[in-house]
Amino acid sequence: MPTRAQTVRVKRIDGTTISSVEIERTVTRLMTAAKVPGMSIAIINDAQVVYRKSFGVRNIAQQLPMTDTTVMWAMSITKGVFAYLVMQLVDEQVIELDTPIANYLEKPLPLYAKYADLANDERWKKITPRMLLTHSAGFPNFRFINPDGKLDIKFEPGARFAYSGEGINLLQFVIEAKTGQSVGDMMQKRIFDRFGLTRTSMTWKPEFATDFALGYAGDSTVGHNQRMSARAAGSMDTDIHDLSLLIAGIMRGEGVSAKAKAEMVKPQIRIHSAHQFPTLDTTTTTQYDMFNFSYGLGWGVLSTAHGRAYFKEGHDDGWSNYTISFADKKIGIVMLSNSLNTEGIFKELLETLIADRYSPWEWDGYIPYNAKR
Repeated sequence: MPTRAQTVRVKRIDGTTISSVEIERTVTRLMTAAKVPGMSIAIINDAQVVYRKSFGVRNIAQQLPMTDTTVMWAMSITKGVFAYLVMQLVDEQVIELDTPIANYLEKPLPLYAKYADLANDERWKKITPRMLLTHSAGFPNFRFINPDGKLDIKFEPGARFAYSGEGINLLQFVIEAKTGQSVGDMMQKRIFDRFGLTRTSMTWKPEFATDFALGYAGDSTVGHNQRMSARAAGSMDTDIHDLSLLIAGIMRGEGVSAKAKAEMVKPQIRIHSAHQFPTLDTTTTTQYDMFNFSYGLGWGVLSTAHGRAYFKEGHDDGWSNYTISFADKKIGIVMLSNSLNTEGIFKELLETLIADRYSPWEWDGYIPYNAKR
């Protein structure tokens, strides 16, 4: 990858190019306008990282700069990386996507304390790994959203898409029960080590303390949640250097068979919901029908004029991340930030930096910062 001192031209999906100078001018302008404290961006061409730069600060009070090794919370991008691990296990016939999860457990799911709430609902027996990866098992996003704080199944498993961290964490539970290994250890050995990622982990590491970002929500400092237990739904810490190498590696399909990679990013279940959140909202739209908007296994997928694309976002108080890969063009982008305000500039960044006018920004809630309310 060229050094920062060099001006490079980056290929966009429509065949045009953009210079690194134009990229930096755009990013700086938008961050200032939307009051984004810090963010990091990487662009992939020909399935290799060709541009990577960090902007702004990781700590406002101390005015510490954001760097390419600043550890940030990946949040739900973890789910997409976890899906890559699952496809390795599918390749090895450790699990099968359409085998009910009951077959992988030593006792019925409700007999495990964490899932005792499902004791009176036999529908759990219908749930498969495919349903959990496609967010169609019928769970709420998380049980704490329910007034009683208990886990339940909201609709017939497999019937429709409804984003669920509970479902992803259940698949982690099943895999750990089946293999006798922790998902944190498997992610480290099978994925992070494979791609040489030294500042990526499913749990907090003391060495991250030398360069990590605080999250910001408006004028409030959220901090950085130092996760001590691995959660497939979103505990991964990473930096832009590591994550961009990982996304490029996934684009190349390293570590899985071509069949498994194709299955992961193939449309599995159509999405008709008007918005991703609230996850159980039944309001529908036809806005994205022309793109065959669907969910694959752990990733959202689109069919565009420039070929197939798959994406994953990460969102929580103080953090906003997004990555999309255009498989046929071998072009992608990775964006990590420490501010909720960043969601207001994602649409313009995607359009300007890689000519992406397909990402479902409205469905994701990425309303432009300057849009009339």
